[in-house]
Amino acid sequence: MSKPEPSNSSNRILVPPMPLKADNTRLDFGFLADLALKTVYADANCTTERAADKLKLSMPVTEDLLQHLYREKFVEIRGTISYGNSRYGLLDRGWQRAQQLLDMNGYIGPAPVSLQDYSEMVIRQSAARDPIEPESVRGAMSGLVLPEATVQTLGLVANSRRSLFMTGPSGNGKTTIATALHTAQHGEIWIPYAIEVDGQVIKVFDLHNHHAVPVKDIDRYDERWIRIKRPIVIVGGEMTIETMDLIYSSTVRFYEAPFQMKSNGGTLVIDDFGRQRVDPHDLLNRWIVPLEGRVDYLTLHTGKKIEVPFEQLLIFATNLDPNDLVDDAFLRRMGYRLYVNPPDREMYTAIFQQFVQASGFDYDPQRLEYVFRLYDTDKRPLRGCEPRDLIQRCADLCKYENRPMVLSNELLHLAWKNYFGAAPTVN
Repeated sequence: MSKPEPSNSSNRILVPPMPLKADNTRLDFGFLADLALKTVYADANCTTERAADKLKLSMPVTEDLLQHLYREKFVEIRGTISYGNSRYGLLDRGWQRAQQLLDMNGYIGPAPVSLQDYSEMVIRQSAARDPIEPESVRGAMSGLVLPEATVQTLGLVANSRRSLFMTGPSGNGKTTIATALHTAQHGEIWIPYAIEVDGQVIKVFDLHNHHAVPVKDIDRYDERWIRIKRPIVIVGGEMTIETMDLIYSSTVRFYEAPFQMKSNGGTLVIDDFGRQRVDPHDLLNRWIVPLEGRVDYLTLHTGKKIEVPFEQLLIFATNLDPNDLVDDAFLRRMGYRLYVNPPDREMYTAIFQQFVQASGFDYDPQRLEYVFRLYDTDKRPLRGCEPRDLIQRCADLCKYENRPMVLSNELLHLAWKNYFGAAPTVN
């Protein structure tokens, strides 16, 4: 008997319904009217249909807003295109009002959703997430050479969505493991373009971190929400305490959501932890409340604090000694800990063979023996990234000098020299 597919049914239940009245948006009518006025201001050829497309609201709701602006003498009707679809233009009074609004809040775009709606949707989608099967984790890790115990730990992390603290020497795949683990999380989620709080706008959708997917199986839904692949956000040394809070722009006068908020429903990787331009203990103290309560607290420039969900798979990765970075109190709050060991010769052989064949070379065990002699002579420890890097440099040499794609000791010696800066003499 085949297994049921809960994802389809749960996705349909979680589809945001289209608001057919302004009241159904859970936003203040005046706020929506002001946003509609700015939309007319920014469009010299504004129609109800064009405004509805920009605001991501239904035609009836958009027409109600524009008719309100007409009654308030902010806009004029310049013609009727079809029933419920008119052409609008700004009057002098509307022009002055739009300038005042833009001085206070420069946001023009899709109508936001309420903070309450956003929080409820994030929590509902998290609760409806399908369990992750061991086969999905093994498939996600199939391109990596890892001990079975490591794959099991990663599966527990993915299914439980508890946080992970990964340590180990650099160059052994911690970031690659984190990225691969994210691919084990199937499905799509809904996020809003923006959120409204007390008349302020927080922009959430980010083309860099969010990848939209077509909505083909749904006739009507609230287009203020966009369906995306589960996001993965990776931050490294650029992270500061300030970037973990709402980012207010005095130029456009609205907020950008912080990176952890953009990763809700997906994966957040704190890479190179301990190398940020801030004391690691200050960063960890900032994470304690979200880790314990699955909520985060952000601050508006007015001083008001808001509560938002903290629903993502959180992964810390560092090559520094954890004893120098964190205390036992923080480690107790981490769901899982994983030390990523450097490869032994057997694992290195498997990685080397994998990249040799993937790059178009023929695998010859004698070439690998030569590489091991280079390591022994140089007294250099094995690292998981180095088979890939050495083979890539061999391929670069072949392409640049128009050589046949044949591995040789001489080619590997040149690759070693170009990669490490010098190469030992090997018999």
